[in-house]
Amino acid sequence: MAGLRGFADSVLSLVPAGFPAYVRVFHPASRGRWGETSPVRWGEIAALSGTRAHAGMQLGALTGSSETQPAFWPGVFDDRPEVGSLPPELAAVLASALARHTTTPGRCWFAAWEGFGGIRADVQSAPKFDLPHRSYHLLVGPVTAAAESTLNSVGTQSSSLWWPDDRAWCVATEIDLDTTYIGCDDACCREILALREIEALLIDPATGIAYDSDLLNPLK
Repeated sequence: MAGLRGFADSVLSLVPAGFPAYVRVFHPASRGRWGETSPVRWGEIAALSGTRAHAGMQLGALTGSSETQPAFWPGVFDDRPEVGSLPPELAAVLASALARHTTTPGRCWFAAWEGFGGIRADVQSAPKFDLPHRSYHLLVGPVTAAAESTLNSVGTQSSSLWWPDDRAWCVATEIDLDTTYIGCDDACCREILALREIEALLIDPATGIAYDSDLLNPLK
């Protein structure tokens, strides 16, 4: 995919350069057990931990953990955010909004990382392409297919990358990260930021994406 810069260096390692705006969508943590759960936003975690919520924040820095993904934090959240997969309810909301910002909503490209276990037969048989340190199966369908799981078993797994045929925007959910990044135009950006169901912030594409890249809440 032309326009990517490096591997795991910045937002531009995941979403190509050249978009007018870049947005970070935070996968929520959850509170509660056995079906009685509620989402916990990163902004709430920051407020409870006395740290600063901002576009480049990292969960480990908010919780004071040296680990990239604390599994839980008593009294704050019981399950960590989804790693490597955009939750389907968020994917559906995003797909609905993004469909209004492309001339080709019926033709969208979806890249599924080859390394996930239990992927569907149609995904396994799809053509492959390579990016630095990653290989993906490439499928095509309507934008609404973003909410589909690539797995054929229990659990859900979103596509790692998806973009419309006119390349009006690009969505990236790196397999090791707990957030999703989007490159788009300004109008699309404003609509994403206004979605009540989603916690999202405008981000500088030069921002780091590693667990220790939170410059306002540095790990101790």
